[in-house]
Amino acid sequence: MTVLRRPPTDPKSAARHQTAALSAFLLIQTFGTVFFVGDVIGDLREDPTSIHFIFEATVTVALVLGIFFGAYALRRTIEFLRSQEAALDVARGALSDVIERQFQAWALTPAERDVAFLALKGLDVAEIAEMRGAAAGTVRAQLTRIYAKAGVSGRAQFAAFFVEDLLGQGVTAAT
Repeated sequence: MTVLRRPPTDPKSAARHQTAALSAFLLIQTFGTVFFVGDVIGDLREDPTSIHFIFEATVTVALVLGIFFGAYALRRTIEFLRSQEAALDVARGALSDVIERQFQAWALTPAERDVAFLALKGLDVAEIAEMRGAAAGTVRAQLTRIYAKAGVSGRAQFAAFFVEDLLGQGVTAAT
């Protein structure tokens, strides 16, 4: 049995689509409201006491209120997106700072730092060796030294060390 899965949705892309949809809805509603306002003004000149005029005037007021509430919701959505992006930028920068401080605490050499960053990004030994123009054995030896300095047994524990910080459990300096 084949299970169909939706591709992962990028939160920024989803938020942009939501903003675009709200903007389009607001624009269409504005065009409709302009039409009804013109119609109500025409009906006001003919018979301002008729049921037809009262009904259309009520609908027009509801449309105008809908535009204001829609614009308010759109503005709040845009502000929320901006605050989310700012928080994400802070988190990215903070994690980078945490990683850099920890690498200094472990006294990693510049080459070991490069290898450690690439390992944290998920690259395997062959990919790191190719990117650095080094032999795979050299990269393995560097990773072994990095893990020893970090006090971890391998790549999974090395990555988990920083993930724990993201989850709010804090990073404890290895000795």
